[in-house]
Amino acid sequence: MFKLGDLAVYPAHGVGKIESIETKNIGGKKQEFYIMRILENDMKIMIPISNAKSVGLRELLNYNDISRVYEILKSREVSVNGGTWNRRYREYMEKIKTGSIYELAEVLRDLTVLKGDKELSFGERKMLDTARALLLKELSIVQEITEDEVDREISEILK
Repeated sequence: MFKLGDLAVYPAHGVGKIESIETKNIGGKKQEFYIMRILENDMKIMIPISNAKSVGLRELLNYNDISRVYEILKSREVSVNGGTWNRRYREYMEKIKTGSIYELAEVLRDLTVLKGDKELSFGERKMLDTARALLLKELSIVQEITEDEVDREISEILK
């Protein structure tokens, strides 16, 4: 359960702030909603509290778990199969939609490695940018440093 002012992560959209908790009458039934504003693009999302967990709304990464994210990025056990770009795209999108920062790190790592081997499709390039932006935002907030600093760290790891 989140409270007013809490930061949380909404899958595929990133870090947002719980701006209010409202009760709405939907189809004759009263439901409570988190009203969340995504920090990256100012988008407002209504999330039914009753299924917040099932849609993947989660707390920010614990500071002590940051090293695991960096280990995933450092790992070269990349699962880039030889499939078509659209199959890879679907697999990566599923990982992003889980909301897991670890799966997000895998997508960033895999697409970066793949980019070194061949040209990425337009969709894969956009996904690479999205994965990087989502990761940068959360890691910078948790570590209380700028996104540029996190970007430099990640770039160094992915070289």
